[in-house]
Amino acid sequence: MPIKTVEFDQPALGTNANGSAQCSIGQAWARVLPEQDQAQQRQTAQRIKALLKERNAVMVAHYYVDGALQDLARETGGCVGDSLEMARFGAEHPATTLIVAGVRFMGETAKILSPEKTVLMPDGDATCSLDLGCPADEFSQFCDAHPDRTVVVYANTSAAVKARADWVVTSSVGQDIVAALHARGEKILWAPDRHLGSHIQKQTGADMLLWQGSCVVHDEFKADELQALADAHPEAAILVHPESPAEVTALADVVGSTTQLIAAVGRLPTSTFIVATDLGILHDMRLRYPGKTFLAAPTAGTGGSCKSCAFCPWMAMNSLLGVEQALLHRQGVIELDAALGLAARKPIQRMLDFAAAQRQRVQASGDMVQDTALFQNFGPA
Repeated sequence: MPIKTVEFDQPALGTNANGSAQCSIGQAWARVLPEQDQAQQRQTAQRIKALLKERNAVMVAHYYVDGALQDLARETGGCVGDSLEMARFGAEHPATTLIVAGVRFMGETAKILSPEKTVLMPDGDATCSLDLGCPADEFSQFCDAHPDRTVVVYANTSAAVKARADWVVTSSVGQDIVAALHARGEKILWAPDRHLGSHIQKQTGADMLLWQGSCVVHDEFKADELQALADAHPEAAILVHPESPAEVTALADVVGSTTQLIAAVGRLPTSTFIVATDLGILHDMRLRYPGKTFLAAPTAGTGGSCKSCAFCPWMAMNSLLGVEQALLHRQGVIELDAALGLAARKPIQRMLDFAAAQRQRVQASGDMVQDTALFQNFGPA
């Protein structure tokens, strides 16, 4: 099976002038899977449906995997969502086996929240540049060098990195949590995505020391090409994921997580959208809003080999055949040390508690991000 080489940001332990970790380039690989035609996909999907019932299993899929996997998850009573939605759904579902179509940190998060369940992945080698670029041992040393800071890590990290953190956040709630920490005077050590961290820092004014990781998909969006596409479609609203560079988010009508961008399509009056995130999300958007038009934001600037290549090579390693093999042969099993799982669960639970309190709290001003009372029941991080 052919493979492709993927370059990613590999931060080093040293710091640059502003105190953030320095960055070099690392290399990883991703398998390039053979394609099935539609008839083959239908046959494989039918076999998987039977296996899911036989194995008392449920499938959860990320918005960025192939549309056939998203469709199968929905058709079989599973879930399509972001990493935390997937993990929470799996934890609450009575199935004893979870099939996680995504990348490894998502499988680990599912195992953290469902330690008693069997967690399988279509390809256990599917990873993430943010995870690769934040090795637990080096990150722990970085944290040790700054003991006065509250450690906040993005969900796109290994279980070991999560276990080293005070808080785990997603892109949908990260800004609110950092704002509340800032309001009570805490300084933040943030990892791993520098673009998301910079966006949150700008929005909240928090004192944040940033690990210099990035997503290989979102880091490639180009502001000049995005502006040219927007000029050609002045009626379009621009939706941007905050893992994108600052000059790209500056052009956005909405900056938000995958679920927030999908919600924005239903909320905004326009019928045309330029979408700057992984192309996999367009499948869900088109299903939900068939009367609207979606344009993929450009990733290539001058001399680029393609206009829009915004598709994660590791998400592309997920396939229907992989799901079938995982169920048949218990391939791609996720195992975690019990103590590590418990340690990683604590900062995730803080986030879940925060989000639950945030949903329940009704404020006339609607401004919840500055409400430090949300922390009253959680104690120190």
